Amino acid sequence: MEPSKKSKESGITPTARRFCNGFIDFMNESCTPYHAIDSCVRILSSEGFTCLHETEAWDIQPGGKYYYTRNGTSVIAFTVGKDYVAGNGFTVVGAHSDSPCFRVKAAPCSVKADALVINTQPYGGGLWHTWFDRDLGIAGRVIARKADGSMEAKLVCIDRPVARIPNLAIHLTSAEERASFAPNLHEHCKAILSMDPSLVETTPLSNGFHPCLASMVAAACGLKSPEDIVDMDLQLIDLQPSVIGGAAEELVFSGRLDNLCSSYQCIRAICDAADECAANPSSGYHRSIQMAMIFDHEEVGSNSCQGAGSSMFTDTLSRIDSQLSTTSDSLLRAKRKSLVVSIDMAHAHHPNYPSKHDPCMAPKINRGLVVKHNANQRYATNSSTSVMFKEFANIAGLSMQDFSVRADMGCGSTIGPIIATLSGIPTVDVGSPQFSMHSIREMMGVEDVHTGYQHLKSAFMNHADVAAKMVFE
Repeated sequence: MEPSKKSKESGITPTARRFCNGFIDFMNESCTPYHAIDSCVRILSSEGFTCLHETEAWDIQPGGKYYYTRNGTSVIAFTVGKDYVAGNGFTVVGAHSDSPCFRVKAAPCSVKADALVINTQPYGGGLWHTWFDRDLGIAGRVIARKADGSMEAKLVCIDRPVARIPNLAIHLTSAEERASFAPNLHEHCKAILSMDPSLVETTPLSNGFHPCLASMVAAACGLKSPEDIVDMDLQLIDLQPSVIGGAAEELVFSGRLDNLCSSYQCIRAICDAADECAANPSSGYHRSIQMAMIFDHEEVGSNSCQGAGSSMFTDTLSRIDSQLSTTSDSLLRAKRKSLVVSIDMAHAHHPNYPSKHDPCMAPKINRGLVVKHNANQRYATNSSTSVMFKEFANIAGLSMQDFSVRADMGCGSTIGPIIATLSGIPTVDVGSPQFSMHSIREMMGVEDVHTGYQHLKSAFMNHADVAAKMVFE
């Protein structure tokens, strides 16, 4: 095993630096949920996972590795232990692919005060002021008609500064307006494409899209003509790349850390756990099923056909069990031996706002993964799942932290309570600590990127053996 001693020059371990470099590459490829899931699929495919399709019959075998996607914005991957017997447990890790942003409306463009603007709609609960005065591109997915009349989906990314949401000059605002800075999300958040629409493409298109935007999109995704576009699902994207920073290069500066960091951690963990356990045939890993799930629409409540509130997870459990079981109650027995780890980013102790945290449970950057607690079930953690998750840390030699919001403040939530309610499987809510959650640019620690991955890998590798020693009912 490589020593974990930190380098004075870098402030982080060499192993963590290498892992984080891969994460930075992943982030810079994953500008939308579509691109993020495409990045995950490429990782899974390179690691020997077999692609399944929901419209086809599945052939699941012990020792196999599988994945499938839904809508191009959600993915579930799973491995079946070579010694799996129906009724044994599942070790499940779940994250989400979406982040707050400005989505482009179905009628994407209009002319306002002689300017060509993009009609936007806020998605999720963003820190919207951080989107002003940024160089913005456009990305997402396009449905296009092919020459033979059939249709295909194509990813698109216009990664040059084509749009901007400008602030109003200080001289034109009142003191009250500057103090509150509460822009009207309909009137003030349209992104400017051009101040002179006569300079851009103006020939009308039969599909109804503005020719300027449609021409850029068609060129970016390799279409012969903007007329080939049938529909577009687009959003504004920040063009500043994800980077490693800080005085000791111990920090990550990036958009969409919530929750693509967790997504990368769980995809890498399920792949690498399979490789490492292959050398240990006696491990309980081989008697269980491991699953990594990344859902869309968490930021808006998870209630969609590809969200955590759908039947996607429970349907997957049923399809796997139906392939491997000959009894009617095996899935019910398996659930009682299973664990769900809901991983979503956590709030780090902010040095400029220390009073916003409970000082007894205030996570620090680069100090380890955080277990989240809430008495009102905003997080699904209970005493048994918390103890089990901490045992995974002990086995791997990792540090851990705990978080609970102040008693006089409201608490966010995750997919954890949703999954626990739908499946009845014990669940723990965890996450890596970060600053600036829901800003266009967020911040976290390099070591935490790697530590979170190590912790999830330990969960995949050790859950079956640990659970056998922790029977509380």
